Amino acid sequence: MIYSRKRAYCVVKRMAEEKIIETTGLNNCGGRCLLRAHVRHGKIVKMSTQSAEERALINLAACPKGLKCHETFLGSDRILYPMIRVGERGEGRFRRASWQEAIDIIAKEWVRIRDAYGVGSRYVNYATGMCGVINGPGLARRLLALDGGYLGRYNSYSSACMTKATELMMGTPYSGNSLESWLESKLIILWGHNPADSRFDCATMDYLQKARDKGIPIVVVDPRRSPTVEKLGAEWIPIRPATDAAMLDAMAYVIYTEGLHNQKFLDKCCIGFDSEHMPEGIDGSESYLSYLLGENDACPKTPRWAAEICGVSAETIISLARRYATAKPAALIQGLGAQRHSYGEQGVRGGILLACMTGNVGVWGGWSCGNAFVRSHENPTFPKVENPFSMSIAAYTWTQAVVNGHEMTSLDGVEGGDKLPSDVKMIINLGGNCLINQHGDINRTAEILKDTSKCEFILCSDLFMTASAKFADVLLPAVSPLEQDNIAMPWQYGDFLGYAKKIVEPMGESRFEYDWLCEVAEKLGYGEAFSQGKSSEDWLRYIYDDLRTRERELPEYEEFSKGGIFCYKNNKRFIAFEKECSDIENHPFNTPSGKIEIFSNKVYINNYKDFFPAIPRYVEPIEGYSDALREKWPLQLIGFHTMRRGHSIHDNNPSLEAIEPRRIWINPKDAECRGISQGDMVKVFNDRGEIILSAYVTEDIMEGVTAMSQGAWYAPDKNGCDRGGNINVLTSLRPTPYARGNGQHTNLVEVILAAEKQ
Repeated sequence: MIYSRKRAYCVVKRMAEEKIIETTGLNNCGGRCLLRAHVRHGKIVKMSTQSAEERALINLAACPKGLKCHETFLGSDRILYPMIRVGERGEGRFRRASWQEAIDIIAKEWVRIRDAYGVGSRYVNYATGMCGVINGPGLARRLLALDGGYLGRYNSYSSACMTKATELMMGTPYSGNSLESWLESKLIILWGHNPADSRFDCATMDYLQKARDKGIPIVVVDPRRSPTVEKLGAEWIPIRPATDAAMLDAMAYVIYTEGLHNQKFLDKCCIGFDSEHMPEGIDGSESYLSYLLGENDACPKTPRWAAEICGVSAETIISLARRYATAKPAALIQGLGAQRHSYGEQGVRGGILLACMTGNVGVWGGWSCGNAFVRSHENPTFPKVENPFSMSIAAYTWTQAVVNGHEMTSLDGVEGGDKLPSDVKMIINLGGNCLINQHGDINRTAEILKDTSKCEFILCSDLFMTASAKFADVLLPAVSPLEQDNIAMPWQYGDFLGYAKKIVEPMGESRFEYDWLCEVAEKLGYGEAFSQGKSSEDWLRYIYDDLRTRERELPEYEEFSKGGIFCYKNNKRFIAFEKECSDIENHPFNTPSGKIEIFSNKVYINNYKDFFPAIPRYVEPIEGYSDALREKWPLQLIGFHTMRRGHSIHDNNPSLEAIEPRRIWINPKDAECRGISQGDMVKVFNDRGEIILSAYVTEDIMEGVTAMSQGAWYAPDKNGCDRGGNINVLTSLRPTPYARGNGQHTNLVEVILAAEKQ
């Protein structure tokens, strides 16, 4: 009895010592979940999230990544002090250095490269490991701008084709309605969209589940039966990768030839659909309708034509087209997966075209397709310094800029000038794994980076010795989201703002990028201009208080900075293009013609038309289903996001491995003819590289298609064969033709039993 009392006393005491601190995520994940850190004696013992009652109001509940983030970020594999490279780039051999030595080297190389090659030789790589309002890449660009400038970048790895195609046709990426709109749809089509796993944001799956509960039919078009299909009880239509535009063309053919289209909307709000509505001076034979009916090539874009290309039966295409055209209103919602293909712009444009043909633009319950951004509240931003150097490149083309940047022109995606004056000689990579792990053709990228005569200096900061960190010349220890104060914004949808609260002290000698960049700025003579005498905490307060002058619903900074998430209550309903569609004379679209541009004169009148069409039509891709290369590499390979990782973050956390093991999805018919059984170790390869991992034989992947989850850490063996399961050993460096975006889902491979290698 005495023992029981002592035990009860100890339990009560431990509970009394536990503090619960609210925070939120800062990584590149749309979830921005509410996290509660349970802290005892200065250490996080567990993470929790919303209760069921709280989720009923607004669902900001954490997924397994959030609940295990302390295991990831505070693990024993952290980088704890500054390091200088001593081996070949990529070997991961470093020596320990002091912060002072590291800063001295950074400042010296910063100035040397500027003076030797010009400010346009300096580049801040795309990095999203930390997406707070104060983040390393943004701070680096600020300091470079003060020092004469840098080669800028545009686009992202995530949505380049989606953004550029939407802007091309509609003049803006903000083409979405408030998500409540879906509850009034009569049909929802998710095209290449898997929000159950990708955590697109905190609201999408909630509203889709509400739509399902209302009895609204949901269809998912995807090569893989994703968890979204299962969780929504949706109809699954498998489609061959990179053939989306062909199926959309065939649906347009059905809708037009059966008289199901909205000709009034096309005449009033669009240009380029038919010969009567073309830009001045453009022959009517260039119209989309002329292409659709086969007037120029004697090949009408019928469902039977598309079925041969995309692997979806003509009957299914006809049925879906009729259902979409007659469900008034209907929402065709495009995910980001289908636009990460060769000619990924075309599928996006095809979706927008169908929305126009069916009159689903500017309608509550409809959906304009494309980027579908919605912004009902302003996000905070760190004050920017204008970049004196005018030129920029697409984010995915930086390897090209390292090898032959001086030859890159506007046709290579250069903006702000005709031709780059220099190759990239310095890369700043802060909190990012796109230097190697998330970039295409890892083996070729590694070859480029190992050559120190090309890019002469690489500066990285990171938490771990990632594949990208191994290529640093100076490698600095960063702080995790649990070791800093910052402000987190919604990724796309969500009427809230988050404060990421510092929970524990930084491990080892880890420092926030702002603090050491202030020291670099001081050495360069820009100390006051860079910091303006403010600490990072001062900047957070300044930025937030400035935002409050416009977002008056926000609480005082002292209340907000206690941590967690503030949810707005006064949220307006938003319908994209409502004014334009109802009164286009007084509210034209923000395009050269003032209308939705089905035919793009911008594309037609310049050299883009040589390799990118002026209309949204199917273009056969390199390494697509119809490519002759399939005789050598017969299987298509795509990547997908998984709840296992946030891009490459959390791959070093073994407790999450069971969610999606390192494996390749393969259809039973493809496996059988190769003698592959469930769980066999197989080699996946093409002429860019090879991977050995286990086979997942399943009917949930289309025949002729394979799939691997993206984000696994690259881990080559002594023969260069990757054992980590990184899909980018097999992907291409080819950018898409117009957006110059990420086409990493268009690949051909072969799969054989690993034993055959020996």
